[in-house]
Amino acid sequence: MKYILKKKLKFYTKEILRFFYITIIAFGFIIAMIFIKYKPVYAVSISGEEIGYIENEEEFNKIVEENIKNYDSKNVDQVQLQANPEYELKLINKSEETNESKVLVALQNELKITYKYYDILLDGEKIESVDTKEDAEEIVNTMKQENENLNFEIAEKTTNDVLEIKTNNLEVAKENVTNKLVEKKQIEEKEKGLANVNGIKIANLPVTGTITSRYASVSRLRVSTHTGLDIAAPKGTPIKVVSDGVVTFAGFQGSYGYLVKVDHGNNVESWYAHTSKMLVKKGDQVKAGEEIALVGSTGNSTGPHLHLEIRVDGKTVDPQDYIYK
Repeated sequence: MKYILKKKLKFYTKEILRFFYITIIAFGFIIAMIFIKYKPVYAVSISGEEIGYIENEEEFNKIVEENIKNYDSKNVDQVQLQANPEYELKLINKSEETNESKVLVALQNELKITYKYYDILLDGEKIESVDTKEDAEEIVNTMKQENENLNFEIAEKTTNDVLEIKTNNLEVAKENVTNKLVEKKQIEEKEKGLANVNGIKIANLPVTGTITSRYASVSRLRVSTHTGLDIAAPKGTPIKVVSDGVVTFAGFQGSYGYLVKVDHGNNVESWYAHTSKMLVKKGDQVKAGEEIALVGSTGNSTGPHLHLEIRVDGKTVDPQDYIYK
């Protein structure tokens, strides 16, 4: 009995081993066939979306570190990868190529880049932008050597939109700032010739031209003395309001032709007569320097000009006491 059991055990053991060997050979054959036709790669995904294949995860991560996380370009302050890539081992047909460059481009689209630049401000108003703080400081220090009373500031700016950056190199920025200072000085010199009427600041010349008739002058064309100041200018020349105010009249008024009246407060008014076109209407709020009409020759007029009147408490005063000195 023992002999029979021993013989059966030996037989089944051989069969089991024989089946095991056959299985190993078959499995090896299947693996060989797979590797003949397919190759292992890593599928790369961002936020669950597959973007391509790479051969080596470790080497690719080094490329990502060098080319993306250490992103180096003009004005770049910080670079963040908003979504980390995920890797999954896959088998693909050997004829199919990996596409590391495509994966890199897709990852670059996931970058959040913060750019930094510097604004130069004069009296709180931006006059120039440069790439570095060193450039901004050099410009400011150079300008202050000529006039230490200039009120300069340097403002650090950041943005994620590279198109917002409108900077200039050091030499161009210096020239632009110099031109701005010259322009500012010219404006200040011009404003020295302006004054205020009854506490209302006259901030702007209404038009540039030639004075053809002064206040209180006498002419055979008038039945009384001249109530304003006539400034000849080409037809269509923009007329600018001399100070902030509210339009109280904009229409045709007898010998004045098309007339615009502006109330500036403190019982101060300015009148703009003989216009060819009015650009405002009654009730409009206007700011000093805003275009309100165009020079014309409507009403009692011998040619294109602006008839300017300034009135205080309803009475005309000489405009040349305040402007066109």
